[in-house]
Amino acid sequence: MSFPQASQSRRDLLKTAGFVTAATLTPWAMPARQSLAKSPNERKRFALIGVGGNGTRTSPVGKEFADLVALCDVDEDHLKHGNELLCDGKAELFRDYREVLSRDDIDLVQISTPDHWHAKILIEAMLAGKDAYCEKPLTLTIDEGKLVRKVQQQTGRVVQVGTQQRSSFDKFNRALAIIAEGRLGKLKRLVVGIDAGGWSPEIPVAGVPKGLDWDRWLGPGPKMEYRYAKDAKRADKNYTNGHTHFRWWYEHSGGKLTDWGAHHVDIAMLGIAAAGQNNDPVLVDGTAKHDVEFRDGMPLQNNRYNTARAFDLRVVFADGDVEMNIRHDVDNGILFEGERGRIFVNRGKLVGKPVEDLESNPLAEDAISKIYCGMPMEGNDRPAHWANFMHAIDNRVLPISDVHSHMKMLNVCHLAGICCRFGRKVEWDQATESVVGDEQAAAMMKRPYRSGYEIDM
Repeated sequence: MSFPQASQSRRDLLKTAGFVTAATLTPWAMPARQSLAKSPNERKRFALIGVGGNGTRTSPVGKEFADLVALCDVDEDHLKHGNELLCDGKAELFRDYREVLSRDDIDLVQISTPDHWHAKILIEAMLAGKDAYCEKPLTLTIDEGKLVRKVQQQTGRVVQVGTQQRSSFDKFNRALAIIAEGRLGKLKRLVVGIDAGGWSPEIPVAGVPKGLDWDRWLGPGPKMEYRYAKDAKRADKNYTNGHTHFRWWYEHSGGKLTDWGAHHVDIAMLGIAAAGQNNDPVLVDGTAKHDVEFRDGMPLQNNRYNTARAFDLRVVFADGDVEMNIRHDVDNGILFEGERGRIFVNRGKLVGKPVEDLESNPLAEDAISKIYCGMPMEGNDRPAHWANFMHAIDNRVLPISDVHSHMKMLNVCHLAGICCRFGRKVEWDQATESVVGDEQAAAMMKRPYRSGYEIDM
């Protein structure tokens, strides 16, 4: 299997069964982080849209490559805290992201809002001429992904999805290089561990915190009353349908399947492609447990977390020679089992006999560079991911985690969620990107937007 380097060959590769990312070799070399950064008078200016926990954790990396000049959030406390923490109180502050997108002096945006806002803001950002770093999962639905990809192709904007494991050179890309060199032989089985979903007691309706625009926080999602409760045993723990815990509500997210699944299913499917095997999904089947009752795919209780708590799911691919299990009850990470061996990788380790064998039989010198499509490898993990984003902007090429390859992987997570909600298998046609033979399940590929919050095309 070859690994193209030029941007046109990357686009060609996206049409095949597998886009593959990469890592460095053994010994692992890490160039200076500043090598791709622009001089101060050339640095781009960016805005952070969504200044909650994830935004404040990840945007400092972006500040190494561009100037953070504006913050946008619907919560005044987030804005105040973020401004002091990130910008020494000097950023311009906005409550409406559309004001940010209208600014000619802002070159790019980082989108770190709750999941249900991602696609709308991203599409409108691209149409406004902005490049974007958007946290995963890129979309709440499959149809949103189709529209995101269409707009990216039409506008030519650079969008880096925040799946930074694609820029992990010592762990995940090294694992992909091992697979690509045939060290495992033909893959037979993959196990993706993403941990159990969130649990809550019944959460009462509560007063909206001062400074939070709850209606705007809900945005394109359905109208809901604000809910909040403190944990009776832990003073530092709470339950809500708002900040932080939004991912445990299907109205806002997809639970663990689109949280950790967006990371680990991604690497798993890239591994299948690295082995030269077909990673076109054809069905998802299995079992799941929710803490609320469902009817016709919809939760019947609105006062507690409703995404899947436990799951044992099976993904079948087109050629039928490899299957993937997605589970809550195994170690967080990805187990690759092949005819010649097996390896396990997560953010803390890469283990297995094929890894041990590298000491006496190292990877080819360019093995990880090939996985990374020949693009510069600067730093590791999130810093490398941002460096790659800036490289793609400067050269107007697809970044390592582009929207097209990301959506193929994320669609599997969306299909898994649909399977969980109905409790039955979901069949998929990759050629038409549609659910087959199940009108109810197919209806879950899209969602209605609340009036006033439709995507502005």
